[in-house]
Amino acid sequence: MKTKILHMRKLGTVLLLMLFLGQGFGQKTSAARDTVKTDRTVSDTSEIMKVVVGKDRIIIEDDDDALQVKMGNRKLIILESLEEGKPRISVEKYDEDTEIDKADEYNNHNWQDPEDERAERRNRFRGHWAGFEFGFNNYVVSDYSLTLPESIDYMSLHSGKSNNFNFNVAQTSLGLARRIGFVTGLGLNWNNYRFDGNNNIIKNESGIIEEYDPGSLLKKSKFSTLYLTLPVLLEFQIPADHNHLNIAAGPIGAVKLYSYSKMVFDEGDKVRSEDDFSLNMLRYGVTARIGYENLQVYGTYYITPLFQTGKGPGSVDLFPFEIGLAFTID
Repeated sequence: MKTKILHMRKLGTVLLLMLFLGQGFGQKTSAARDTVKTDRTVSDTSEIMKVVVGKDRIIIEDDDDALQVKMGNRKLIILESLEEGKPRISVEKYDEDTEIDKADEYNNHNWQDPEDERAERRNRFRGHWAGFEFGFNNYVVSDYSLTLPESIDYMSLHSGKSNNFNFNVAQTSLGLARRIGFVTGLGLNWNNYRFDGNNNIIKNESGIIEEYDPGSLLKKSKFSTLYLTLPVLLEFQIPADHNHLNIAAGPIGAVKLYSYSKMVFDEGDKVRSEDDFSLNMLRYGVTARIGYENLQVYGTYYITPLFQTGKGPGSVDLFPFEIGLAFTID
């Protein structure tokens, strides 16, 4: 009980002198350094308690001999009992940059070494992938032209109604620095290709894609695919007005899960056909995105043709791409 009362008296003295000590501390303390660490170590016969606040070192050390409070370049010492030639309360001023002081900070006050600090910054990196995306999709021929050969004009799309929806369900971030790192994850990619003409497509006995004539007027005709995607992005985060601009790019791979065609006739009848349509089971490409915080503009281009080589419409390779908005959760 007596020990607790003495500790309370010493703590009261510390609070009264904090304003004086704050003159030496200046403006070093900020909101980013408010982490408090408390360590307890036991020596031969006495208990020592240390409290370290932030990297700018507000240190309170209490043992059976004295209470020491260190702020900036000043230290308050309150002796438990009077020693010959020493005052009960004293304030010392010293040079923080001395080698002895640096060693004391590192060895006795739980300072992290530079490698640990870098690892901590890397662990704080969070990329932007998980979330959902909505955009428009289309395809180009080998010369990157949207204009298709006349022989396969039945593959022409209604661009405003050909859309895609992506749901990115998993994410892993690997930081190289606090604002630079790799991002990967898994996503589901739906593509709807809305045909502009009064037609659809069909796979013939040889597996080649051909035009399908429905024989009557269509209200809507589309071809849809579902892929599982896996990107590997290198992301940079640039500070901007207390937030961050995000720029990321890298390769992306995909595995086909499902595909079908659908026709809605003018009189209301619907016909749905499930098939593999000679699509490439695996495809890969490049993707990039740029945005502010959790809103990005993204674009993806697949180097792998939509259909297997030699089995596409008119033996023409079509390369799919998509562009849209991403809403991410980091």
